[in-house]
Amino acid sequence: MIQIVEHAPQEGPYAIGAAIEAAGLPTRVCRTWAGDPVPDTADDLVGLVVMGGAMAAYEDFPSRSAELALLRAALDAEVPVLGVCLGAQLLAVAAGGVARPGNGTQVGWADVRMTEAARADALFGAVPERMRVLHWHGDTMDLPASCDRYPVQAFRIGGSAWGTQFHLEADEVTVGAFADAFPEEAATAPGVVDDAPAELAVLAPHRDGVFHRFAAFVAERAQQTVTRAFFTRRAATWEERFADDGPRYAAAVERMELRPGRRVLDLGCGTGRALPALRAQVGDAGLVVGIDLTPAMLTAALREGRDKDGCLLLADACRLPLPTGAVDAVFSAGLINHVPDPATALREWARVTAPGGTLLLFHPSGRAERAARHGRPLDPDDPLAEEHLRPALRTAGWELSRYEDAENHFLARASRVAGWSEPAAENHIAENDLAG
Repeated sequence: MIQIVEHAPQEGPYAIGAAIEAAGLPTRVCRTWAGDPVPDTADDLVGLVVMGGAMAAYEDFPSRSAELALLRAALDAEVPVLGVCLGAQLLAVAAGGVARPGNGTQVGWADVRMTEAARADALFGAVPERMRVLHWHGDTMDLPASCDRYPVQAFRIGGSAWGTQFHLEADEVTVGAFADAFPEEAATAPGVVDDAPAELAVLAPHRDGVFHRFAAFVAERAQQTVTRAFFTRRAATWEERFADDGPRYAAAVERMELRPGRRVLDLGCGTGRALPALRAQVGDAGLVVGIDLTPAMLTAALREGRDKDGCLLLADACRLPLPTGAVDAVFSAGLINHVPDPATALREWARVTAPGGTLLLFHPSGRAERAARHGRPLDPDDPLAEEHLRPALRTAGWELSRYEDAENHFLARASRVAGWSEPAAENHIAENDLAG
């Protein structure tokens, strides 16, 4: 779900909404001007769009605190964000910047120029060096410059949050709606409405390209975003909530029967509860790597001192940055139920595992216990059900040797089949030497 936050009836998403609709992405609109409450978490969001408004980002207004909290949650979880005008200023504040009054009101069609950083940007890399856009604002923020009167016109925070001071979303309906809502400001820019058709004819291909790229960016990362958002909010209390699971993890790792000097991955390692047991099995000469998609979980692992037991790596478990046959074993607790395609994940884990290597899938609760805890029946399509897991493992290059779905734990052990090869092209993104 893409959350859109509106501050005024005339300041809707316009071309942004059209691009999102064309991509088939569902949206939910929070109309703060009508009293809608701002969501208090980013848990179910794959994207966040915060539109403009007449209020100031540096002054209090009814939804300001809730919007800043939502933006901070989105930034922490790397949810793709697009902020426009007021939304961009709020994004800057959420990221630790400062919003402030600008040098007078800027209304009308005028150039912005792209900085050097824009050339490699996922959204703005294809736009021309100079582009005429619609300005309608009186405030600004302290971030790197890109325009003479209002130096901050567009910016990116991290790898997935963008803000635009100008109204790139504008179409002819937008210009008319703004002029009707703010007639005194429109009067300071003669021709802002009359010139709109000609201006938009030139702007539209670049405008639509930016927003179609944003929609594609959101769609491509959707499953990862939902997973990361879910775990980010829970990372700080994860150890406290599951403090009693340590012995169960240690017992599961014992079942892997790893020899000293072996190389093992903990995929979806979370706060690293399995890392001490894995290190104890492979010894000082072995290699232990904990991989997780959520930065907040790895931060919690560092806080627990788990980096002393293994290397911590931020990566996608379905596209591992490792060479073929790099490790001797894979441990994974609960991850299969959170990846977008379990079959793809199992193939990728087989790719990085040497023939004869071990895969252990684990959960400190049985499938029935987990379903009951969440108030639902067992899912007949659960990828961990033996009738699904056994053939999926075999197709991916594993042979299931042990399957336990007990009341207080789930465990499946498989061996990497010798002579099996990935039927499709390898999808690793780098060849890294893990030796030593």
